[in-house]
Amino acid sequence: MKLAKSLILSSAAALVAVGGAQAADLPVKAKAVEYVKVCSLYGPGFYYIPGTDTCIKLGGYLRADLVINGNGVYGPNTNGASGANNRFTNGYTWRSREDLNIDTRTATEYGVVRTYFDAVFTWTSDSYTGQGNGSSVYSAIGSSPAPNNAGSGNVAAGTVGVYYAFIQFAGFTIGKSVSQFAAPWTAYPGNNYDALVGGINTTNGINQFTYTAQFGNGVSLALSAQDQVAYMQAGVNNLGAGGAYGSSDYAGTITPDFVAALKVDQAWGIFQASIAAHDNHAAYYGGTELTGHPDDKWGWAGALALSIKNIPTGPGDTINIQGVYTDGATRYNIQDLATGISSATIYGGSNLPGVYQSVGFGTAPDTVFGPGGQQQSIKTWGFRGAYTHNWDPYWNTSLYGAYAAVMYNDTAKSLICGVGGVGGTFRAAFAGGAGVTSCNPDYNIGQLGLITRWTPVKNLTFSADVTYVHLDQKYAGTITTSSAGIGKPAATYELKNQDTVQMLLRAQRNW
Repeated sequence: MKLAKSLILSSAAALVAVGGAQAADLPVKAKAVEYVKVCSLYGPGFYYIPGTDTCIKLGGYLRADLVINGNGVYGPNTNGASGANNRFTNGYTWRSREDLNIDTRTATEYGVVRTYFDAVFTWTSDSYTGQGNGSSVYSAIGSSPAPNNAGSGNVAAGTVGVYYAFIQFAGFTIGKSVSQFAAPWTAYPGNNYDALVGGINTTNGINQFTYTAQFGNGVSLALSAQDQVAYMQAGVNNLGAGGAYGSSDYAGTITPDFVAALKVDQAWGIFQASIAAHDNHAAYYGGTELTGHPDDKWGWAGALALSIKNIPTGPGDTINIQGVYTDGATRYNIQDLATGISSATIYGGSNLPGVYQSVGFGTAPDTVFGPGGQQQSIKTWGFRGAYTHNWDPYWNTSLYGAYAAVMYNDTAKSLICGVGGVGGTFRAAFAGGAGVTSCNPDYNIGQLGLITRWTPVKNLTFSADVTYVHLDQKYAGTITTSSAGIGKPAATYELKNQDTVQMLLRAQRNW
């Protein structure tokens, strides 16, 4: 009996075990897969982030640049080693870059919430700088043992940078975005050249707090407070601090720039009128508070821009033009990527007997001031424009140009050049300037360029861009100077207008 009972219990246990094993092997209902869905609310390329009602779009480009006759990409060939026109001037400079942008949008009861981020990863070949002793060192940042890039953000001997990072909501733009003062066309009027005068660039975003009111029929008004630091400060030069044009003497941040822009965007094209107020806040005349300081000097800038679409010369042809005037707000004309033009030193040849070579100068801060005096604002005017013609769906050409004039008032000229032909910081900087027969810091800059682009397949473009620059400076006579870092000896140089030319070859794949 006991044996039979044991057999029955054992058999039951075995059946339960087998049944449990079979149940465990049965398929469990899987969680539904959330597939990525197309978001058609905001145009092509947007997708819903799985599990959310937020749409996202990824974009960017990969670019390879080769600049001929320049130590930067694709900046002005007008100062430093680029302006030396000797063995320290690069025959070429190479750059490779990847851009990544992320655009997200979410529909809410208050309107669309948008965020936008654009970053770049860049490798640029640098240059060699002389040390004045017969040896040179690689790169502009000093005796770095490996190739590197000037500036902060070095990553694996390259750089990482942020162009844009902003939020848009209910008409507000908050963060690093294109300045509201900028012309309404994308990037440049028709070129790749970074240093075009006659307005500001749209490459480096500016921290801002902006409200844009839409009035319908393509009419809008933007009111903005924008950070002036880094991009919109040309210099408040203390002429008591040494040098031909003094040294920039900024105090801490105190007031942002205030910008207003009225835009009309319609089928025929775009018109925009912009105005900006810019506070110049200087530090002290000397090294301490006891030396005193000049009062703040408010500057301003105004611009008109016009883009004409689909002109009769061909489908997609455009004309973009812009004019600007500044008073104590120089960066709104000679923009931050043109710093080599707002502080130009170009060397060239000379036929004048008894001199070594020639040199041309041009410096354009926001203001200058002398010991115990007030800030004297620098006035400028300029324009730029381009005509783009599409030969066919694969080829187009742009002819572009720009011009800017820089003007000092009589007080500033007296501080720089001296009264009665003696004294002054410019003359003092060059062994007394005894050979200077005409001392005038005013100057003009002219630029003319031609670019042709070939797009064999969609989003892949090859381009060749040639830019000529003419410096029309107002000094005359001779000076004695040297610059060991770029190989220029202590010698007599003729003060003379200068010319330079560069070429950019670019391959770019957008995605």
